[in-house]
Amino acid sequence: MSWNPALDPTIPIGDAVDAIAAVIVPRARDLGGFEVRRALPSVERQMVGPFIFFDQMGPAEFLTGQGIDVRPHPHIGLATVTYLLKGRMHHRDSLGTDQWIEPGAVNLMLAGHGITHSERTDDEMRARPHAMFGLQTWLALPKKNEDDPAAFLHAPAALLPELEGEGKQVRLILGNAWGERVPVETPSEVFYADATLAPGAAIPLPEDHEDRGIYILSGEVSVAGQTFPAGQMLVFRPGDRVSVKAGETGARIMLLGGATMDGPRHIWWNFVASSKDRIEAAKEAWRAGDWAHGRFRLPPGDDAEFMPAP
Repeated sequence: MSWNPALDPTIPIGDAVDAIAAVIVPRARDLGGFEVRRALPSVERQMVGPFIFFDQMGPAEFLTGQGIDVRPHPHIGLATVTYLLKGRMHHRDSLGTDQWIEPGAVNLMLAGHGITHSERTDDEMRARPHAMFGLQTWLALPKKNEDDPAAFLHAPAALLPELEGEGKQVRLILGNAWGERVPVETPSEVFYADATLAPGAAIPLPEDHEDRGIYILSGEVSVAGQTFPAGQMLVFRPGDRVSVKAGETGARIMLLGGATMDGPRHIWWNFVASSKDRIEAAKEAWRAGDWAHGRFRLPPGDDAEFMPAP
């Protein structure tokens, strides 16, 4: 059986128990007028399926001359998923990828053995006020994929499945759910979706995934008679049939989950690994700074600076 501390055959499921396994209130951090709210990892849960990191970025309004400058930094053992609701960011990485990230598109960067990337807003955007609102998540890689070569995959919004009806508008961002599948390969079983619900509309969670949760972006929702406001993540028990209903003003939620991982993970800075030895080796490689011959390279076109390790 896959590793899942919440899955215990001696505990009843279904109507005999509360469907909600955890309620997570994200930690908020102000990055100079740009608030980030982190739901995963948390004390309540390290992962929901392969999702080991979940950040809400903004919403934020930048004045003329302001923007985001995330200098080149490394990753191992994970895949980053960047999904924007407003604004745009310039992604560059050590593979030579040069991609604008725009609302509704899915951007999947598989770090594998090691990759370096940066995310910035350019001079054209800084020339005028602009907004930024989005989500960045990490998927932990299965042990068999931790040393895979790095890769970057991009799918514009037009290629992502959309479902509509009974007061629901849903865009499937990754994986498979409700009979649809995103044309982007992922290293493990996963689903990730953006759903806008009209007042009183309800959406069932996919039943063919072991681990499932939602993050409430706006409005409020009710589950099993309990009401929850925006800015919370709910994690549900495996095996339960769960439906999420929007409140009087409607709601926008992110739905996420998938197969539980093949064991817990260690996290240090931007590194995720199944062993501490892997983390230590990545630390040493980044601190060595051998960009020409070492494990990590800097992104072409953005190699004048980098983020030092803590």
